[in-house]
Amino acid sequence: MVMLLIVGACLGPVATAAASIAANLPAIDPGPRPLRLVQDLEEGTLKRRLLSCAQGPFQRTAFAIGHRGACLAYPEHTRESYLAAARQGAGIIECDVTFTKDLELVCRHAQNDLHTSTDILSIPDLAAKCRRPFTPATFAADGRLLTPASAECWTSDLTLAEFRRLRGRRDGFNPRARTAAEYQQPPDIAWSGLEAGAEYGTLLTHRESIALFQELGVMMIPELKESLVPLPYNGLSRAALAQRLIDDYRAAGVDPRRVWPQSFLREDIDYWLAQEPEFGRQAVYLEAAERVVDLPSLAELRRYRAAGLRIVAPPLFALLEGDASGAIRPSAYARAVRAAGLEIIPWSLERSGSLTVPDKGFYYQTLADAIHREGDVLRVLDILAREVGILAIFSDWPATVAYYANCMGVGLHPSERGAPFP
Repeated sequence: MVMLLIVGACLGPVATAAASIAANLPAIDPGPRPLRLVQDLEEGTLKRRLLSCAQGPFQRTAFAIGHRGACLAYPEHTRESYLAAARQGAGIIECDVTFTKDLELVCRHAQNDLHTSTDILSIPDLAAKCRRPFTPATFAADGRLLTPASAECWTSDLTLAEFRRLRGRRDGFNPRARTAAEYQQPPDIAWSGLEAGAEYGTLLTHRESIALFQELGVMMIPELKESLVPLPYNGLSRAALAQRLIDDYRAAGVDPRRVWPQSFLREDIDYWLAQEPEFGRQAVYLEAAERVVDLPSLAELRRYRAAGLRIVAPPLFALLEGDASGAIRPSAYARAVRAAGLEIIPWSLERSGSLTVPDKGFYYQTLADAIHREGDVLRVLDILAREVGILAIFSDWPATVAYYANCMGVGLHPSERGAPFP
């Protein structure tokens, strides 16, 4: 079993300074959801172990990655979401990176999601810049939905000054909307037992996210998003974009060991490995497969490792399989990744909605028959930690992972040089 790494225990002057700042922050509080999930587990050893930790104390852990912050209940990629993730115990927090019309790097999950993740449709002059304006849903005479409501608004169509006028909101839309206000209704999270953490949130540039993460004493895992506008764009090439991401960390004086740059594009990973090896050695290659048959083979995984790649980030379904008996076990792909000498950071826990419904969705497609209650998310996490041997895991509610990591003593083990590898 690997050791728990409490953020701030990393070696080096940057980590020490971050730890002193973090010491003045409020105590880590996972809140009520993790314990509710523990109580929902079937009786057994795991439940007893996790119940024994109910009173804490809890510390921040790099096993828990705030996926877009704490976006289950907060507007994603906002200051409020990031602060919530840090309070819950996330030791690593994600800023997805795209760019504005005037080539400023900002935190957004996609270049074309402002209509679902911000209030742009409520601001007439900015809504007028959307690629596709809001179009209401249409219905048959009997009330059947014929065409869902739609819109499409791109970050790259706004200047940074215009981008700053937006407020973040929890990602989602109402397909039956007849008005823009109805379209912007947030998704229901009643299944989670949580209330919405904030109606709106403050959007951040990439540099502002770095400053906040330094203040919070957490590590950083930026994802460089694919550009939907053809590159070069206004002189910006893909390589220049990959370099600019790293330049922001260098300008802020961030120790490369505290940054895990990630991308779905192999060209980004290869660029960082070749041009920025201090950052590239912790580059995370995101796996885009949507089905088991699309996952890379052992031979291909070994080629990744031979090229210098050290970490892959597959979706949850790729790593596990289950059956009607309730058994959950590592998949053939998970075994192949470890055989290839690669480390694993899966995405994303607590993103599929309720586990009590028949259709468990994309993330649980290989183990839907084995999970039937909300507490089963902790069984999934336990198998990933103990049997698959993951480094860390993205979660839309990092409190759950932080509770588990503190209780079970799992996480990242720093080497003598402080790099997050066991």
